Order: sequence, then C-alpha cells, then structure tokens
Amino acid sequence: MKFVLVDRISALEPGRRIVAHKALSLAEEYLADHFPRFPVLPGVLMLEGLVQASAWLARATLDFAPSLVVLQEARNVTFKSFLAPGQVLRLESQCQEMTPERSLYTASGQVDAREVVKARLALRHLNLADMDESQRSVDERIRREMRALFGLLLDERAAAQG
Repeated sequence: MKFVLVDRISALEPGRRIVAHKALSLAEEYLADHFPRFPVLPGVLMLEGLVQASAWLARATLDFAPSLVVLQEARNVTFKSFLAPGQVLRLESQCQEMTPERSLYTASGQVDAREVVKARLALRHLNLADMDESQRSVDERIRREMRALFGLLLDERAAAQG
C-alpha cells in the first residue's frame, strides 16, 4: 500500500528548503488499527512524511532527473508528540548537501508551532535504467507521474517565492 503523505507544498527554494503540509483525517484507513480508541498518525508515517517532503525538494532541484528518490538513512529520529485527526503536520526540510546521486537533510515536523518529529535524512537518487537499460521507459513513466503529482501539490505562491 502506498501513502502520499504530503498534501500541499507551501514553500520551495530548490537546493535549499521545502515546507509541506499533511492534514490528518479520521477517514484515513490506517487509523482504524492505530489505535481504535486513540487514533494517531503512526510515527513511521510521520517520518515518511519528512522523507517525502525531502524527496520533492530533491526532484525539484534536480529537475526530476532521477526517477526514484528513496530513503538511504534516517538518523537522530526523535518523536515528541502525537498527530491526531483534524491536525495539520507542517513538514520542513533543509538541504545540507546534494549531488546527482545523493542528498542530506535536516527535517522536522510541527503541529501548531510545536515540534513533534525531527530527523537527519540521507536520500539516494536512482534511475532503473542505470541497472537495466530495458527499464528506461519505466523511468520515463515514473518521471511523468511525479511531475504531474508535483503540479497538484505545489501551491502557486510557493512557485513564485522559489
């Protein structure tokens, strides 16, 4: 099952910083199990939200050259509170270093200006065709889909700022 944990990108400075948002709804199916009487966003999904925001920054900075941007390492991950339905998680990620193959970030998530999660992230940038030339068309399809989704997520004011 795949979850999109970024609902909107409100600020984007390619190569430097991104601010994104995740609004948690009681309708999200994983809340039925986590936990039925105290529904909260699982910590691993808060971390995944940080990863996804950082990956959007990498894609925008590298003009979508890598088809895949994946988590290589998460360090110093700290969870400080819960995210409940009706709350909005503000995801901010600052790029520390970026090459065509890899990027490093310090990222945090806040609810009402209160930090609830933070981490240092390393992301790896890949193309399937680098491992198997027959996958070039898959890379292109993924890039098209990511560009289309990015267009839906990016607030036009963020594009004007960045």
